[in-house]
Amino acid sequence: MEIQEEKKEEINVETLKDTMLQFRSAEEASKLSTDEIIYKLGADPGQGLRSSEAERRLMVHGFNEFDIAKEDPLWKKYLEQFKDPLIMLLLASAVVSVAMGQYDDAFSITIAIVIVVTVAFVQEYRSEKSLEKLTKLVPPTCHCLRDGVWRDFLARGLVPGDTTMLRVGDRVPGDMRLVEAHALAIDESSFTGETKASYKSINVQTDEKKRSTKKNIAYMGTLVTSGHGKGVVIGTGEKSEFGEIFRMMQAEEAPKTPLQKSMGTLGKQLSLYSFCIIGFIMLLGWLQNRKLMDMFTIGVSLAVAAIPEGLPIVVTVTLALGVMRMAKRNVIVKKLPIVETLGCANVICSDKTGTLTKNEMTVTSIFTSDGIQAEVSGIGYNGEGHITVNSNYVEAKSSPSIGKIVEAGAVCNNAEIRENVLYGQPTEGALLALAMKLGLYHLRDFYIREEEQPFSSETKWMAVRCGRTLSHAPPPEQPVIFMKGALEVVLEKCKWYNGGEEILPLSPAGKKMYSEQARQMGMQGLRVIAFASGGELDGMTFLGLVGILDPPREGVKESIDTLIATGVQVKMLTGDSEETAVAVGSRLGICRPGYKAFSGTDVEKMDFEQLARTINEVAIFYRVSPKHKLKIVKTLQSHNQIVAMTGDGVNDAVALKTADIGIAMGVTGTDVSKEAADMILLNDDFTSILAAIEEGKSIFYNIKNFVRFQLSTSIAALTLITISTMLQFPNPLNAMQILWINIIMDGPPAQSLGVEPVDKDVIHRPPRRVSDPMITRALVINVLISAFIIVCGTLWVFWREMQDNIITPRDTTMTFTCFVFFDMFNALSSRSQTKSIFDIGFFTNKMFIYAVGGSIMGQLLVIYFPPLQKVFVTEALSGADLMMLLTLTSSVFFISELKKWLQRKTERKIAIQRDYYDYV
Repeated sequence: MEIQEEKKEEINVETLKDTMLQFRSAEEASKLSTDEIIYKLGADPGQGLRSSEAERRLMVHGFNEFDIAKEDPLWKKYLEQFKDPLIMLLLASAVVSVAMGQYDDAFSITIAIVIVVTVAFVQEYRSEKSLEKLTKLVPPTCHCLRDGVWRDFLARGLVPGDTTMLRVGDRVPGDMRLVEAHALAIDESSFTGETKASYKSINVQTDEKKRSTKKNIAYMGTLVTSGHGKGVVIGTGEKSEFGEIFRMMQAEEAPKTPLQKSMGTLGKQLSLYSFCIIGFIMLLGWLQNRKLMDMFTIGVSLAVAAIPEGLPIVVTVTLALGVMRMAKRNVIVKKLPIVETLGCANVICSDKTGTLTKNEMTVTSIFTSDGIQAEVSGIGYNGEGHITVNSNYVEAKSSPSIGKIVEAGAVCNNAEIRENVLYGQPTEGALLALAMKLGLYHLRDFYIREEEQPFSSETKWMAVRCGRTLSHAPPPEQPVIFMKGALEVVLEKCKWYNGGEEILPLSPAGKKMYSEQARQMGMQGLRVIAFASGGELDGMTFLGLVGILDPPREGVKESIDTLIATGVQVKMLTGDSEETAVAVGSRLGICRPGYKAFSGTDVEKMDFEQLARTINEVAIFYRVSPKHKLKIVKTLQSHNQIVAMTGDGVNDAVALKTADIGIAMGVTGTDVSKEAADMILLNDDFTSILAAIEEGKSIFYNIKNFVRFQLSTSIAALTLITISTMLQFPNPLNAMQILWINIIMDGPPAQSLGVEPVDKDVIHRPPRRVSDPMITRALVINVLISAFIIVCGTLWVFWREMQDNIITPRDTTMTFTCFVFFDMFNALSSRSQTKSIFDIGFFTNKMFIYAVGGSIMGQLLVIYFPPLQKVFVTEALSGADLMMLLTLTSSVFFISELKKWLQRKTERKIAIQRDYYDYV
């Protein structure tokens, strides 16, 4: 160990500086030749690095892994939850309650604090795992050349300058400049968002065109799908392209949700009201020459009663039940408040591939060389679907021209479909599925492949030379060549075209006609592939074209239409080309009249202010990188937009974390995207977002209903006691009765309002503005009306029973029961702010029925059960007394119903007038 330490010290500063330069960015390395990059990195593709040199570089550059910052201890994270204003207020209330000897209140408040803080702590602990998941991108082993020997060792020991072999199925262990590439194709969809595999080469990239990836670079974490190659490592760990995403994620913090902001504001408001009440009561008592300590006791007791300690519990329970309901609809919510936040979302930035579309390439159109145009139905890698020409089904024997195209696509193919599962490239899988639909999949068995010219991005075509093995022709026939690829390169190889019953010369006019047809198919968002066959590669016979589409998911267009109608903007962010993005966007209804489409380059050139001025008009962002997505999200947020971002790849992780709501795909999504997101769609169905928004809006209104009920009850209790004190009346309620009312106010009847079933009309309401406070003008009016009725009715009963100026158990029992019955009817009217209970239904919320029924039974026990009569100082009431109280207390319910009816009538009248003036 001492010798190793001495060796470390011997590395001088110049050597360190020189070695640090061995990291090369992908941009720089792609412009260097293989000889130049080998020289600059001190690499040796023939023998590899010496072990001693690799050790030296490892000392300088560190391990090929992500260094996650040291987290705070769990106890510290737990204590940080107590910084919430409402929690701090509740803590102060508990302390005051203990000081005043109100141990029951102190106990209930403490339990509330523990529940809320623990739930918040667990949620936060689970949500901060996204950085750790990035380490899984680095494979456990790699095939590396060291000391002239190929070795398999842990990829964390890889250093710049190492030579590594890439084979099918390998995950690239570090950013590499390729020095060999033999039909090498790498799936970069998790990095770029494009489903099409990237075919690699070793050529220098001299073009100035901006691309998300380079053809001669293999990126860490991507997957080799075909071919093989060799490369020199240029970047490891945080110095790789994925390392840049890692650093960006470290720099970003998830924003506070609107609900958290609303609860914080509500806590501050309640604090202000509480202190005002304390000051007013103490001042009033001092003016009446009462004992200052007695006034302080009354003021603090009233302030404690005013604080709804049940609010955090109701919020948590309501959100938790919402999460459980969402799980049944294939949506997993990782953070409770996120469900409610969806109700505020006014912009949804969606990835295209795998989110709006199925990520299953499907042949939808065929155009034969003799002019036959066919449509193909069915999706997926199976034989379900038909080929039709002019609405007539086509079979292999009825249309030889179509059969020849299908045959070429099936034979010139390296993929396989087994039990409806694709093994290979999606494009080739689509061609095999087409062959299955026409019943020609078996034709592959009639040929023996003798030679293959693999597809490359440079040639843009693939060809196979095959010998025939037909059972009825024992002597082998002449070998045949099948070819597929881009139309322009296939036409260059063709001298003939299939005219149906004969082979005819291919003229320039014919080539122009085929090119025009391909252009029209491309405008429809189809990927066009041309086919040819023949005996010689330079004298092929043109067969025709097929158009391949990544079909939209079912129900996505309807969901987008609904979202846009309710005021939610939907924007597509994709790595695909403009033509494909616009075609898909138009098909889904994202591209509305006057829309704009921006490229990633356009976004990069603009500053935030320039982008902000036009971003509302932009529906499509194409050829975008992680940096562009992040900039788009931040620009929207800078203008107070609540942004929901969907994605499934590693390239989406930073934007998912930065967005107000990050939504990952459960099936196609990478682990990193799932951990960075707030929600996961288990079935990758965009339409589930509609259900989540519906749930989010409903949850906020349920919480608002609870706040209305609790504040009206709280204000009524405070006002009742305050007026009694001001008029120097005896206290109409004793301590145990106030405690019982407090239990009802914060207990099951109140909390059952938080589980009110989802109102189906809520989805058509516009997104809630974040600036809107929890306590609005309309809510205050409803609260004051209810509180006024409760106070007037209860004081009238108290005055009526106290005609003899002597306080008896009957007086307090009548007053106590009156207040409790008022509370029950008030809870019933609080189930909706706008809809009548007769429209909602009395029995749609079973939890509410049980809670109110239990509370009434408890009240009857307090009145009629002798042991409880002694505790609460009550006495039995007659049936006539109960009927009178029920008639009186129901007034709060019927007056609320009348107010809702008048409000709905006024709104309908305004809507009719607006429609009339719009028409005129």
